[in-house]
Amino acid sequence: MIIAIDGPSGAGKSSVAKAVANKLGFACLDTGAMYRAVAWQALQNGIDLNDSEALGSIARDYKIEFGTAEGEAIPRLVSISGVDVTNEIRTAEIDKAVSPVSADMSVREALVLQQQRIGRTGNYVVEGRDIGTVVFPDAELKIFLTASDEERARRRVLQNEARGVGSTDFEEVLADIRRRDEYDSNRAHSPLRAADDAILIDSTNFTIEEVIDQICELANKKA
Repeated sequence: MIIAIDGPSGAGKSSVAKAVANKLGFACLDTGAMYRAVAWQALQNGIDLNDSEALGSIARDYKIEFGTAEGEAIPRLVSISGVDVTNEIRTAEIDKAVSPVSADMSVREALVLQQQRIGRTGNYVVEGRDIGTVVFPDAELKIFLTASDEERARRRVLQNEARGVGSTDFEEVLADIRRRDEYDSNRAHSPLRAADDAILIDSTNFTIEEVIDQICELANKKA
């Protein structure tokens, strides 16, 4: 079974997906981390983020893997070609770099193939921006998770403070979220949108636990 969770930046997709997977005994695939890893590697290599050929080569040739930290059940660690980039891909620099990288068709084609290959191996909760529309259009359950701009910015600031990575300035984070929304919704390839059969969950006034319970209940009904 595939549970697809799509939605805009800062909606809480990663946290919700990991918790839902843990509760249901599924594996979890954070596709956004894959695009962030490619963006990080591109910056490390000094590549122009408009160089589609070079970006595509990274997505095809550099192996992205997920690992589990000691004492944790859900994979949280991210590496590219053996380099742990778990924290490096969550900086403000990568927040800005990932938009043009994730919009690149050659990158998307390479990573979508990897995502589909992984998803076929078992029960997965997969989160991103085009999971229910492009990566797994036949997913048994599709969720479009969103929240108000301000609430998403507030959550991102708290997350960045807890991790010690990324901006903690509310106005800066809010502006970046709105910029990312505009970019993701209007890009030529696989724009951010809810699948026709997706269930919309606006989490603005819900706790994360309430959202998790909603999705698990929906999944159990589908099963």
